[in-house]
Amino acid sequence: MLPVSDLLQKFNIIGKNNSLYEQALTHPSYHVETDEKGPDYERLEFMGDAIISLVVAELIYRKQPHFDQGLMSKTRAKLVQTDNLFRIAKDYRLADYVKIGPSMSRDLVATSKKIMEDVLESLMGAIYIDQGFFVAKRVIKTLFSQDIEGINVEELTDYKTQLQEIIQADHREAVKYIVVEEAGPAHDRRFSVAVTHDGTELGRGSGPSKKIAEQAAAKDALRKKAI
Repeated sequence: MLPVSDLLQKFNIIGKNNSLYEQALTHPSYHVETDEKGPDYERLEFMGDAIISLVVAELIYRKQPHFDQGLMSKTRAKLVQTDNLFRIAKDYRLADYVKIGPSMSRDLVATSKKIMEDVLESLMGAIYIDQGFFVAKRVIKTLFSQDIEGINVEELTDYKTQLQEIIQADHREAVKYIVVEEAGPAHDRRFSVAVTHDGTELGRGSGPSKKIAEQAAAKDALRKKAI
């Protein structure tokens, strides 16, 4: 296990209360399986989850001014999900700093998405309590800014998948997309598409390609709540 001071250097932090960071990096198995008693990371994880969500929300609001509320919510959900937090934790090799019980292997910690997510959140909680909001915000901004700026809007706005999931929750039949109109010269085509289910039109959309028009039609159906 590497010293906590080395990890704090990665974030340009000098700890005021190093016991907080020790706690943030202590897995519950350590105290269960050793004679040494004390707190583990679970309480700090609670704090870290809240502060990450708050700061990421503000970063999205400032960096993506054209996003509406729905898109902001989807962006935040994508960024704070387990897979992304696990990736960040791996990038900073947090598994190397975690205090674990004798029965646990370092490799198990490093490959456990849940543990790495918890450790990252608890570490952010410790930074917030020890250093204050602005330092925690600086660190979280470093962790997430690039992700926010490079977010794939198409992945977040896959209305066709959303519509299909809702339909298939109650019905077996898939929705169908029908091109109802094609207009314009070859270099500037415009497609109009209707999305239907069981013979009923749910919505319409248009765009410069069939793919975009289908997404627009699905979005229209979701907006109308015709399903």
